[in-house]
Amino acid sequence: MPPDLTALDWLSTAVVLAGPDRRLLTANAAAEHLFGLARERLAGRPWEEIFGDSPTLRTAFDEAERNRWFYACHGIGLHLPSGQTLAADVTVSPIQDDGEGFTLEFRPIDQRLKTTQEEERLRLQQAARELVRALAHEIKNPLGGIRGAAQLLQMELPDPALAEYTEVIILETDRLQRLLAGLLAAHQAPHPAPVNVHEILEHVRRLLLAEFPALRVERDYDASLPELTADRERLLQAILNIARNAAQATGGKGKVELRTRAARQVTLAKRRYRLALHVEIADDGPGIPEALRERIFYPLVSGREGGAGLGLAIAQDIVAQHHGAIEFDSRPGRTRFHLLLPLASGSPT
Repeated sequence: MPPDLTALDWLSTAVVLAGPDRRLLTANAAAEHLFGLARERLAGRPWEEIFGDSPTLRTAFDEAERNRWFYACHGIGLHLPSGQTLAADVTVSPIQDDGEGFTLEFRPIDQRLKTTQEEERLRLQQAARELVRALAHEIKNPLGGIRGAAQLLQMELPDPALAEYTEVIILETDRLQRLLAGLLAAHQAPHPAPVNVHEILEHVRRLLLAEFPALRVERDYDASLPELTADRERLLQAILNIARNAAQATGGKGKVELRTRAARQVTLAKRRYRLALHVEIADDGPGIPEALRERIFYPLVSGREGGAGLGLAIAQDIVAQHHGAIEFDSRPGRTRFHLLLPLASGSPT
């Protein structure tokens, strides 16, 4: 028999209890009102069926269970059985008395405010990318001229020892040209076709192990997932950029995890999808510094010394072109990037 939460009916905070299998048990009156469901209708149902398959909420369950401590997540989207989308701050806490089950506390936030903030963040990121691309176009041609002049100068030098200096110029202009090529290529339109995401992930795994021989790469794939319609090369580039960042965060000697799951009833770019692909890339590195988290997807922003700061910006561009989204959560010893890509046609929210 589920616990009785009527004693908590006086609370304005919505409270839901879940068992150790993460199936919902019961709720207080505030939760009934918030979700529009009687507590009897919640009992025994998987949390994904009531709240939608949120990667952030799944992470909260995982971390609360692993650490035996509460885990708070802010501004996540809950997709209710009624068809409504609710933005809320959620705290998941393990039940300490018997060590089994979870308490979930929900504090709704203004959806319009969340949408406005998200749109403003994306607008600023897009403006930064467009500025960098405009600069890239302006710099591209002069760089070619500098390289050509350095090659001519190298052939005319009276002392071969001086060629060392012209070689530096040539190498550095080549590096800058590769940097510009990466910035400009991300803006090209994708060429979609049926793609097996696990084939892409296996290719990424082989590339990681070739570049970082001491790295451990663990896989957890859902083999039942259908094919995705995407530009294979572009999607490979996006996943590789994130996975390589993860490997570099561990110093090339830690652990990277590649995981796939189906996500149901998700909202991406103001459209709600019945089914989406969820790719998770996790590492056991030091975590993303707090100061970088708001700017991590901006071009030329890097948390690694010597990093170009383009990998995540390009990855987000590619995923956005596929009508998807990238989310992340990070703490010392555990960083996860979540790629969400639609598998079915969506409808406007």
